[in-house]
Amino acid sequence: MKYNSQRPDLIIPEYGRNIQNMVDHIKTIENKEERNKAALSIIKVMGQLFPYLRDIEDFNHKLWDHLHIMSDFDLDVDSPYPPPSRESLTSNPRPMEYPQGDFKYGHYGKTLERIIQSVAEEKDDEKRENQILSLGNLMKQTYLSWNRDTVKDEVIAKQMEQLSGGKLILKDPSKLEATASILSSIKPRGGGGGKRKGGKGKGKSNRRKRR
Repeated sequence: MKYNSQRPDLIIPEYGRNIQNMVDHIKTIENKEERNKAALSIIKVMGQLFPYLRDIEDFNHKLWDHLHIMSDFDLDVDSPYPPPSRESLTSNPRPMEYPQGDFKYGHYGKTLERIIQSVAEEKDDEKRENQILSLGNLMKQTYLSWNRDTVKDEVIAKQMEQLSGGKLILKDPSKLEATASILSSIKPRGGGGGKRKGGKGKGKSNRRKRR
């Protein structure tokens, strides 16, 4: 009996050992026409393993790519799609550019600062005024998600004015959503579970009663 630990590693484990053996076999077929027929048969079997993915765009393209990958890029067949290259799968991804620049308030982040600038640049006075309160609530929610304590509405109004270069003025900070209401909707960081209802223990004893 031959154990899997004694066999070569599967290139794409999701398809299993049998599909990999079939791919290895068609590489030994000398007649290209027969190789093409065998490749189509394998593609059909591969598709049947994941019927719920058939509606996904380019599903057949992915199957042919996987076939070439499982052949270790050494399969001469007439594929309806250009075969992938080894380099395209082994090359390192391009490093992501991290947004540079000073952050006035770290808890808001660059994205929220950009939103503030966008609202500040709104030319329509009515639209800008309507957006100020929503922006203030978003800032307050973001503030409390990082500092789960409390924050004065006046602080949010002042920081909005500073970040907008004095263009956005929250005239009545008291109209902001209540702190308690915001905190109740923010999921605690760390995912700690709450108390069980009724304050009881973890369950009843599993001991069987003696008769």
